[in-house]
Amino acid sequence: MSRFFPHTDYAEDQPMSHTVLTTHVLYRGFQTGAVVGHALELARITLKKGRSPSAEPILASTLRSAGIGAVAGTALMVPGLYMRMRDREEIEWKDRSWRLLENKGQKAVDDCSGIGTVLGALVGARQTLPRETAGVKTLKIAGGAGVGSIVGVVVYLGWRYGLMRGEQPTVKSST
Repeated sequence: MSRFFPHTDYAEDQPMSHTVLTTHVLYRGFQTGAVVGHALELARITLKKGRSPSAEPILASTLRSAGIGAVAGTALMVPGLYMRMRDREEIEWKDRSWRLLENKGQKAVDDCSGIGTVLGALVGARQTLPRETAGVKTLKIAGGAGVGSIVGVVVYLGWRYGLMRGEQPTVKSST
């Protein structure tokens, strides 16, 4: 996400600060909701002794539930962001968005979660349920995207704190 927005040298010059911060917050709500929805469905299936209710394929039913959670999580972030940032000065919006764009670790997390989002959406699109409607298909795609984004973050964390032992990789310049 952060690579799609312009980034300035100074926070007070940061353009699109409301868009940057809003996009970041809504995407995190999307991720959180997907995880909660997925986890609740897995818990429900586990309590039913490993079988999916109404003979649905487990992956498809958990992705649908993750999609419901993703939509709910995103929707809940709208009033949350409003309450947190209301009556804030413009420089506070610019500073928060600038710090998001300046943070190399955040950029890496955004890159990995973005790749996971796309791959997860493709997985969600391939899952089928009996008597599936367009709304259910959309929820499965959203759920796949949400779960995929979290898988991307987990892959990043494993890479950074496992293989790299917590070091932020540096890119050598050619000059």
